Amino acid sequence: MTARNRLVLATDLDGTFLGGSQAEQLALYRWIEARRRAVTLIFVTGRDLPFIRDLVRDTPVPQPDYVIGDVGTTVAGGPGIEPIPALEADIAERWNDAGPRMRELLAKEPGLRLQETPFRHRLSYYYDPALLSPDTPEKVRAAGFDCLLSADTYFDVLPKGISKGPTLLRLVKHLQLVKDHVLVAGDTLNDLSLFETGLTGVAVGNSEPALRERIAGLSNVHLSRREGAAGILDAIQHHDFAIEEDPQ
Repeated sequence: MTARNRLVLATDLDGTFLGGSQAEQLALYRWIEARRRAVTLIFVTGRDLPFIRDLVRDTPVPQPDYVIGDVGTTVAGGPGIEPIPALEADIAERWNDAGPRMRELLAKEPGLRLQETPFRHRLSYYYDPALLSPDTPEKVRAAGFDCLLSADTYFDVLPKGISKGPTLLRLVKHLQLVKDHVLVAGDTLNDLSLFETGLTGVAVGNSEPALRERIAGLSNVHLSRREGAAGILDAIQHHDFAIEEDPQ
């Protein structure tokens, strides 16, 4: 076991690592910073890399060791949080520059509004649950891609077989991390694949009802009563990941 592998925290951002009160967030961030020799921090998020770089530069959020961004379609690391080509090669091949043709396929679908961010290996929309046709996700799947709906807001077109959970497992294997030391955390349906990995997990107290329903009965997942960052700290205790502070 390496020193920085006693806890591998692989966490969603919005609503999870960035959730809860400011005091609860700071309590978690300080807990991590006081133990950085023993903690590997991985952000697993729908956000893109520019957002994350700004976040760690301008706020008290700790610098991650690695980032799985864009709902599992980006893998980055290092001080500059730069993409890691060797870990993205399979993702890029599966995507095969599909953005223009998928935009054309979905151009007239009701209830979809394209997100303005220029994603690299995915296509993302905001959607209106009242207007979206049940046939629209099936059109995406028939074209050979995965479709992920979450928080009654986000409609993501992803490379086949790519999402947060599978990409995290590939990163864990690549880094030769110990699976028993990994804690995954999330709050919406786009985090479901994290919990389906079988890794130890926590769904924080503000998790969307659809996620709660899907994880019911998963023995590896703790459903915390605490929201956001406080739910992660609760899970660290619940799953016995408590670690002493780094020696001075």
